[in-house]
Amino acid sequence: MTTSSDVIPDASKTPDDAGAASATLGGEQKRSIEQITLLLFITVPFLALVAAVPLAWGWGVSWLDLGLLVFFYFLGCHGITIGFHRHFTHGSFKAKRPLRIALAIAGSMAVEGPLVRWVADHRKHHRFSDAEGDPHSPWRYGETVPALLKGLWWAHIAWMFDEEQTPQEKYAPDLVNDPVMRAISRQFVLWTALSLLLPALIGGLVTMSWWGAFTAFFWGSLVRVALLHHVTWSINSICHAVGKRPFKSRDRSGNVWWLAVLSCGESWHNLHHADPTSARHGVERGQIDSSARFIRIFEMLGWAYDVRWPSRSRIDSRRKPDENGSRRRKETAEAA
Repeated sequence: MTTSSDVIPDASKTPDDAGAASATLGGEQKRSIEQITLLLFITVPFLALVAAVPLAWGWGVSWLDLGLLVFFYFLGCHGITIGFHRHFTHGSFKAKRPLRIALAIAGSMAVEGPLVRWVADHRKHHRFSDAEGDPHSPWRYGETVPALLKGLWWAHIAWMFDEEQTPQEKYAPDLVNDPVMRAISRQFVLWTALSLLLPALIGGLVTMSWWGAFTAFFWGSLVRVALLHHVTWSINSICHAVGKRPFKSRDRSGNVWWLAVLSCGESWHNLHHADPTSARHGVERGQIDSSARFIRIFEMLGWAYDVRWPSRSRIDSRRKPDENGSRRRKETAEAA
């Protein structure tokens, strides 16, 4: 069962300077310039994704373009899943300072918002998951089909344009009080520009042509960002509406297997809400969780430590009673 103490650090500590309230772009209130910027970040990559099929059909796509798309996709995806989510939000492991900084930058390059705001919103989501106060529950408007469709749209995209903001000093005081993390969060526009321009620069240099730079920008920047956005948002919407729920949680989080690879293991969402601080979300045989694999590598290299790997007894303690019974019956049958 998720408790607020599992996901939210002590909020009694106050920020160390008067400017800490503006830790992220726009601070506590979304202003018109940020609304426009966010709208552009959502719509332009999405339009590029829609145009991707006819573009590839007419002119083709190079292996370089696809390579850049895949590399930068999984760089940003793991920056979000390992960095923003498992490390900064839930403290699933501790990281040496260089890795901590690298994860903060890699997550920022996913173009999903500044670090402090992302973490604060997600901690609030866990405190009120699928209940009043959850920033992005698909059950916000009710359980009828029209209400759920409206709720899925809300959870997927619309919630980001809500005027209500999560208090960052309350939900992310640890990051607000960290000068380096606060600086990286404030430099979100810089990391966004770097994320979008690097593929174009690489494509142009490798092909020594403006066309190579353009196609690399289209596939490696615009299409990649759009795909990553919608996969990430699907965890908020789809994984709280459908999927198997073998573990005990106080919300409607579910496991959606067909999103596992693209979400870097995040779509094993039911276990995550049953045990938020676990460093591994895909805990069953065959459940692909590339984020957990990288955390294991970081641990072996000495870059990560105090990793909260779930024991079998801990996993079983979070199963629903019928799941425990089914598992025991299956193990008995296999033994026989």
